[in-house]
Amino acid sequence: MKIPFKLLAVGAVMLAVASCTAHYQIASVNRQRLLIDSRYDSNPDAKAAAFLTPYKVKVDSVMSPVMGVAASDMDKRRPESEISNLLADILVWSGKDYNEKPVFGVYNIGGIRAALSKGVVTYGDINDIAPFENKIAFTTLTGAKVLELFSQMAKRGGEGVSHGVELVITTDGKLRSAKLNGKEIDPKGEYRVVSIDYLLQGNDGMTALRDGTNINSPQADADNTRFLIMNYFKAMHAQGKEVDAKVEGRIRVE
Repeated sequence: MKIPFKLLAVGAVMLAVASCTAHYQIASVNRQRLLIDSRYDSNPDAKAAAFLTPYKVKVDSVMSPVMGVAASDMDKRRPESEISNLLADILVWSGKDYNEKPVFGVYNIGGIRAALSKGVVTYGDINDIAPFENKIAFTTLTGAKVLELFSQMAKRGGEGVSHGVELVITTDGKLRSAKLNGKEIDPKGEYRVVSIDYLLQGNDGMTALRDGTNINSPQADADNTRFLIMNYFKAMHAQGKEVDAKVEGRIRVE
């Protein structure tokens, strides 16, 4: 949670005053683990709660608007999961707003920071899932580079891929086979891919994405993945649909 600016300012003033009247040196450092669980909720600190109330009201007003409804619980796991499938599909779905028609999407599982619970989904829920400043990005890979990318995913035990990707990987991280929409990948062909700018830089072990061409990487705030996810939820909600995703064998381990 971000610390309010006013609180930071007050703290800075207090430190400045203290530094004018005394000089301290660290004598020693000790550390220990504190278990934070439901026991802390049974005896809340009244003064602390009162202090935080105005900030909580402000945060709740931002985070509470409803974006849509999830039809089921969605968690992340490798090699494939409901939420990683959903987010990769949302990237492909978002392509229309950028005059793009990607043949598949890639979303890194490490970038999914929260699960999605069945029921009403708020702004805050989606912000928890995608809290980073990652932006949508498009690139063109040769078929050889696509196979290299899928091999890198296999080495990691799987990543988020969109509908139509069919990968078979081994338990020791090798790519056994790869298809797109039921077809073998042509090493000499070209494939338009949608992902996020963080991955196009070669992060999370997916260095093949650095070798793409004809890159389209918009950098406006609205291009942030969290807002694209919200757009999808709102669009489905407007149609009276709940958002759902299933594990369907996009990545299988054999």
